[in-house]
Amino acid sequence: MTIPAFKKIDIQAYQPGKSNVRKLKKIIKLSANESALGVSSKVKKVLSDKNLNIFRYPDSKSNNLRQELARKFNCNIDKIICGAGSDEVIQMLCQLYLRPNDEVVVPKYSFLMYRIYSKIVGAKVRFAKEDNFKISTKEILKNITSKTKIVFLANPNNPTGTYLTKKELLNLRKKLNKNILLVVDDAYCEYMVNKDYSSGLKLFKNLDNVFILRTFSKIYGLSALRIGWGYGAKKIVDELNKIKPPFNVNKIAQLAAVEALKDTSFIKRSIKHNLFYAKKIKLFLEKYKIYSNAVTANFLFLDFSKAKIKAKQFYNKLKNKGIILRSTDEGYDIENKLRLTIGSKLDNLKFLSIAKRILDK
Repeated sequence: MTIPAFKKIDIQAYQPGKSNVRKLKKIIKLSANESALGVSSKVKKVLSDKNLNIFRYPDSKSNNLRQELARKFNCNIDKIICGAGSDEVIQMLCQLYLRPNDEVVVPKYSFLMYRIYSKIVGAKVRFAKEDNFKISTKEILKNITSKTKIVFLANPNNPTGTYLTKKELLNLRKKLNKNILLVVDDAYCEYMVNKDYSSGLKLFKNLDNVFILRTFSKIYGLSALRIGWGYGAKKIVDELNKIKPPFNVNKIAQLAAVEALKDTSFIKRSIKHNLFYAKKIKLFLEKYKIYSNAVTANFLFLDFSKAKIKAKQFYNKLKNKGIILRSTDEGYDIENKLRLTIGSKLDNLKFLSIAKRILDK
């Protein structure tokens, strides 16, 4: 049988954090930075509604959700676009801005979809070195050429958990060529309580050459519903709407996102929980010389370079007990490190108990 010819794409497919272990039924998944507290009770109410008319197509432009986003974040509804996860918005930006041989700059260790979508449309990806796993604005600027169209960065960064301060981010935008689009991914911004930090949305709401990404997959707990949004110049959003799939965000996701935005008490509890257990786990691991980034997002980036045990050994021993962390060998090519999501109270206590047994041997 003859297969019609197709183009070969030289990329490594995205590898998500593992979610199961063969032969084990009960798994504690601390590999994907999902919500520790699940979802808001308001969201649960929507999901239990038996009168949803799911035979009808959803609102193509997510108007009710965009109205709620505009109200909550005091921004212009016409500058908002919703996607099936923020990664779909990344994909659309790459389709809109990039042609073969254009260039994109990303931090060396950053969310993998920036490089994947850029390469799919034929752009060259230039990797900016990091300074002890922190994004270096100096290195980003070093990699800028006449072909650079987009700079992608997440703040705080995934998988390293480090962040650029308000001053550093403003300075980067100031020094970049004004014709380069700076894309700031605010995926973990809700967890940030650091005084020298400001979200991309707060800093650049009124700039036309910055595009902001947000997601409902993290603190809001809607990972399975695949919903995110972007905020940028109206002219950019108008063009993105031309290439956006017609019904890209499903109805249940839109309804759930609206309710999630309304539940501020759930967000406050999530932040408090994250700070408490991130600090607790960080201090515990430091006793065994396993060090990590300062507490920022809902995960810790664990460094085993001074520990008695190697990251791979620790990962495998935990996995055999049904606890899955994120290996940074896969996709990121970072050796002897692991990424640990802050889980529920029970998950965190179980991790601490089993980790102690492993590390005390």
